[in-house]
Order: sequence, then structure tokens, then C-alpha cells
Amino acid sequence: MIPKELLKKIRLLELKTRRLVDEAVAGQYHSAFRGQGMDFDEVREYQPGDDVRSIDWNVTARMNHPFVKKFREERELTVLLVVDLSGSGLFGSGDQSKRELAAEIACVLAFSAIRNQDRVGLLLFTDQVEKFIPPRKGRRHVLRVIRDILYYEPRGTGTSLSGALEFVSRVMAHRAVVIVLSDFLGETRPTRAEVAGHLRRRAVHNETLGRISVSTLRQVSRRHDTVAVEMTDPCELELPDVGRLLLQDAETGELVEINTSDSRRRQAFAERQQKTRRELDRLFRQAGIDAIRIRTDQPYHQSLAQFFETREKRRRHG
Repeated sequence: MIPKELLKKIRLLELKTRRLVDEAVAGQYHSAFRGQGMDFDEVREYQPGDDVRSIDWNVTARMNHPFVKKFREERELTVLLVVDLSGSGLFGSGDQSKRELAAEIACVLAFSAIRNQDRVGLLLFTDQVEKFIPPRKGRRHVLRVIRDILYYEPRGTGTSLSGALEFVSRVMAHRAVVIVLSDFLGETRPTRAEVAGHLRRRAVHNETLGRISVSTLRQVSRRHDTVAVEMTDPCELELPDVGRLLLQDAETGELVEINTSDSRRRQAFAERQQKTRRELDRLFRQAGIDAIRIRTDQPYHQSLAQFFETREKRRRHG
């Protein structure tokens, strides 16, 4: 039984995101994501200027004058939302956690998909695959997807993106649009010496990207149209100057005290985070994956619009 408060939250989220979908995103989504090929539509008489390669010779022979085949773009897509539910997603220094932000963006993309008559599926993961909902159409199905992103209680707290993507490769036999919503914090943890040196993973602890396999990312992106949506909180990029802080790792429970009044330590933290973001950018480029960066303290529709616009321009000129 879903609590009334959660049902209210889901309905409010639907109303909020539907307006954005109706006013802007649905059309951009339609342009940015294409179908997987062309479907035969009908034959018609040849007209001057038609490509002779489209002539249907069988019909032409029967009718004694030329006919051409007419095709239409295959529009139906399968969209799989791959959502990170690891402990770090519960962090948010403002009004919204990264997990809540992921649910809202997923809601926008899912309603855009069903407006386009596409199917939507969901994969939830932590350090294990938590839940898989096969792709289907319809509003009720999308509401179930959003409910599980918000309400599902994961068994794990860690992160295994590679494990999730390997699962995608096994269960998705046909080409799909795979959208990964995560903070993309890798699975390797810092040593205590690194903690003392303030190479912390964003707001709580600093992780490297070592276990996020480039080969796994590349394998998925070759088969599927893969998009990474990275969610970040401002306090994960720069530590605020608020004196001593006792921080707890949401994924391991480890506690560490940091003196944020030390400007050198704040600078070291910010530089480490910039390096991590550059490493992540390089990882996506090597794997051939498009990426969108979303911050919990900034409107996300601008980042989505810029992504769709860039993608459509690339398609037109590609």
C-alpha cells in the first residue's frame, strides 16, 4: 500500500512535469530521438523528380507504368531509464535530493516518450540490480515507474554501474534509448590518508572512476542509443566555509571530520572534483556516450533543452 503522502507527491510531480512536457520538451524529444529505420507505407505513381531507386518494379510491371514505394520513418522507440539508487543519491544541500531530482527528470522523459507513442522501462540499481520493469506504454505504467524511483527501498547502498549496464546488455535484445540517471560516483573508495588529505568524494567522500568499465560502457553504447544524466549538488563541487563539519558516507557509514575554514583544503577539494569531472568526460567520450549535467540548485529544463538542441543539430549535419 502506497502512503497517501507519496501518492500526493507523485500527482504533484506529474502535474509539474506534464506542463513542461506539453510546452517544450515533447517536441524536442521527438526531434532528438529517431526511430530505428523506415516502415513501408504505400505505393504511388511515379512523379518527375522521384528517386528511381524507389521504383517498385513488380507493381510497375503489372500496371504498365512506373510506381514508387513510399516509406515513413519508424517512430516507435523503446526507452529504458536506468536509475542509480545508491546511498549518495539521498544527499541534497537544498530543497531537493539527487534521487528526487532523478525522479523528476525521469518523469519528464517518460511522459515525453509516451506522448511519442514510445515504450518506457525501468532498471533500478545500487551495487546490485534492484528491480527491472519491462518497457510498456501508457500513463499508468509511467506513474508506476515514477513511484518506484521515489518509493522503492533498495537492498544495497553502494554503486555498481558496470553491473547494471551488463544487465541491460543481457535483457535488451533490440536497440533502445538507454538513459542513465546517476551521480556517477565510482566504486573505489579513498584511503584514510586520502581522507586526511581532503581528497573527499564530493560532499562526503571522493571516489575514483576506476571500476566503471569503459569497455562495458562502449558495449552498451554500440548496441543502444545511450545518454548519461549526471546529477550534482553544489556542495559536492566546492565545500562551504562553515567551520568544522562531521560528515558521514551515505554508502559505507564512515564518519570523518573536516575543517572547512582551511582555504587550502577547500581548494584541494575543488581541484579534485574538477579532475574527477574531467575524467568522467573523458570516459563518456571514449565510450561514445552523450551526457547531460544537472545540478540540484539550477533549473534542469535549460540543460535538457540545450542537450536536445545540440543533438538535433548533430543529426541534421551528420
